[in-house]
Amino acid sequence: MSTIAVFEPALCCNTGVCGEDVDQNLVTFTADLAWLLEQGASITRHNLANDPLAFAHNEAVKSFLEIAGSAGLPLVLVDGVTVATGRYPGRAELARWAGMDSPAEVPAGAISLGLSESQESSCCGDSGCC
Repeated sequence: MSTIAVFEPALCCNTGVCGEDVDQNLVTFTADLAWLLEQGASITRHNLANDPLAFAHNEAVKSFLEIAGSAGLPLVLVDGVTVATGRYPGRAELARWAGMDSPAEVPAGAISLGLSESQESSCCGDSGCC
């Protein structure tokens, strides 16, 4: 399984999900990371405000910051290779990068029943009419 490292801009707390103006992208990303960690994925998350040494000790991240600055964050590395910049990746991307089967996009907190939406497996058969 690959190792994913996420380098984020300075946030008020480690997850960025705090304060009065909560960014929905951060809420979703935090839930996606929690799900991947539960599946056994190897992911680290570094906040520039709370973990500046992680930025300073990684040559790829240090070079990125010298060119793009902190405005280019978040930066996502997979096994040391840059795979995304300036945005938070979705659950399917993270799962693929971690070497897992890509999950269907299921909203955080929702329970997938594993039902297929294809007509072949529906009660309607091939007619498409119920």
